[in-house]
Amino acid sequence: MNKAGLVVLGLLSVVDLFGPLMTDGEHPPMVIAVGGSVVGLISLILLVFAWQGKRWALAPLITLRIASALLAVPAFFVSDVPAGAVAAAGVGVAATVFGVVAVLLPSRELVGAR
Repeated sequence: MNKAGLVVLGLLSVVDLFGPLMTDGEHPPMVIAVGGSVVGLISLILLVFAWQGKRWALAPLITLRIASALLAVPAFFVSDVPAGAVAAAGVGVAATVFGVVAVLLPSRELVGAR
């Protein structure tokens, strides 16, 4: 597993934690922001285990980060979402894809050992 991917997923988890503080109550709705915050907290706990090399933590971590990214998808389809929120959602989804792929790719040291 690649530590760079874990760092990206960790940063996204921290951003999720502060979601309720960054919303106006409508974009995203408070219930989505609070749900994202819970997902961020659980993700950070799983991230600690993954960082320690516990591979069992990867599947739930990746699942939660993808769920968090999916919570942002409505921003692309709802008409009254501010452009900044749409841009932030796009960056978050792209960073999630990068982080998940980076975690799943084998590290260079393992590739060289083959």
